[in-house]
Amino acid sequence: MSAAAKVLVAERIGESGIDLLRDAGFEVDLGADWDREQLAERIGAYDAILIRSATQLDADLLERATNLRAIGRAGVGIDNVDVPEATKRGIIVANAPQSNVVTAAEHTMALLLALARNVPQAHASLVAGRWDRSKYSGVELLDKTLGILGFGRIGQLVAERAMGFGMKVVAYDPYVGAERYRELGVQKAETSDDVYAVADFITVHLPKTPETEGWLNAEAFAKMKDGVRVLNVARGPLIVDADLQAALDSGKVAGAALDVFRSEPITEHPLFGYPNVVVTPHLGASTAEATDRAGFQAAEQVVAALTGGSVTTAVNVPSVPAEDLEVLGPFLPLCRRLGRLAATLAAGTIDRIEVEYLGRIAERDCRPLTTAVLLGVLAGHTEEDVNEVNAPSIAAERGIVTAETTRTSARDFTELVRVTVVSGDRTTRVVGTTLGRRHRPHLLEAWGQRFNLQLDDHLALFRYEDVPGMIGRVGTMFGAHGVNIDAAAVGYEPDDGEGTDLGSQAVMVVTTHDPVPAALIDEIVASDGFVAGHAVDLV
Repeated sequence: MSAAAKVLVAERIGESGIDLLRDAGFEVDLGADWDREQLAERIGAYDAILIRSATQLDADLLERATNLRAIGRAGVGIDNVDVPEATKRGIIVANAPQSNVVTAAEHTMALLLALARNVPQAHASLVAGRWDRSKYSGVELLDKTLGILGFGRIGQLVAERAMGFGMKVVAYDPYVGAERYRELGVQKAETSDDVYAVADFITVHLPKTPETEGWLNAEAFAKMKDGVRVLNVARGPLIVDADLQAALDSGKVAGAALDVFRSEPITEHPLFGYPNVVVTPHLGASTAEATDRAGFQAAEQVVAALTGGSVTTAVNVPSVPAEDLEVLGPFLPLCRRLGRLAATLAAGTIDRIEVEYLGRIAERDCRPLTTAVLLGVLAGHTEEDVNEVNAPSIAAERGIVTAETTRTSARDFTELVRVTVVSGDRTTRVVGTTLGRRHRPHLLEAWGQRFNLQLDDHLALFRYEDVPGMIGRVGTMFGAHGVNIDAAAVGYEPDDGEGTDLGSQAVMVVTTHDPVPAALIDEIVASDGFVAGHAVDLV
């Protein structure tokens, strides 16, 4: 009989997780009081380790973990794990991404009620010996409109709870299918401006990316209703603090509730003394139940990893099988780039993603390629990190339907990948392949016209009236902004009847060494003869 697998619980987790590991027949050691030196000396004896946020599993420690097969992170973030090094060593890394969603949603509701009824201010006044009953009269939630920016797991839970108070809910998130809004009885906003126009309360549940940082700024506050109340239980950098302060000073914003801040921990902040601002020290995930749930879910993943089960929250996956690597491997970067490009050009709510594989790749299991497409579509647009394991489930949770078809023959090229994004009654299709010994990704079709242009890290696309001089104007304006064009191509109509009839319009694609500034795109599109333009970063 083989010896029981050994599991180290390196930080304090709930007893339910420890009991689960022991009930599975593992030998469990508790090492929450070990220092790094002790951990380095002993880690080689364990088949799995459970951690929270304090333990740093870097390359040096993983090199000593000669028997390690699984890492369980009792929480969401995995910044303290060297995932590439773990993957290289064949170690499965899994987290507990759903452990705190209920807690975060409930804390949002707690702040919403506190903000509406001035609960913290009234409490402080009373315990200070004052009976300021009239001073702290609040507002009801009934029939008020709650605007939600970011409609992922947490945003959807907030919506359900707010509707229980009789609130109307409008949400903005183009990466959630229209059917999901209908299922929940939530009004779908086409733009964030549509939310600002009607919301009495606004709560943000967006990921932190370069695009979302500072999302609520002076321009956004100016578009909101007078007397709006704003909440942030997501990420501090989503709000420009100085702009919020100015909006509070002017009375445009009647109140704010903040659980997160640009830098943490923080005890001095310009808004901490404001009578209409409620603050908490990042308590969104801080409940006994969430801590216990995180430990239990991480333990579940460790049990699955050590017993051959399905590790549903793994953040890394084994490489493509050796027999498929030669065929499928070069298409993974292409598929991710096509997904990103298609989603950008769709510029609307994504209801369905259709992926078609033609040629030799269609003879293989193309699911890893479809997952790569989903990564391109979703990465940076969801509140949770998207990876090769969870991308299909995150898409499904957001009501995005994924369809995959294969055909073993391809016209003109040995292999083709077609990605179509369906947004209501509109479809956006891009087509690509790989060429040459280095399998360089190439764009073959976009906006209904065909090209043959290498898909580099940065590109811009323009639709314009097909008249002389347009190409030169683009080059001149790029030069004026100091952006060097590496390559360019003008599209032509497909001869198979599958293109989009643009009439007298043409499409141009340019690739650049550096990202294309949004101001440059806006300037070109605003000039005579140009219809639309997009800059896309594919890195």
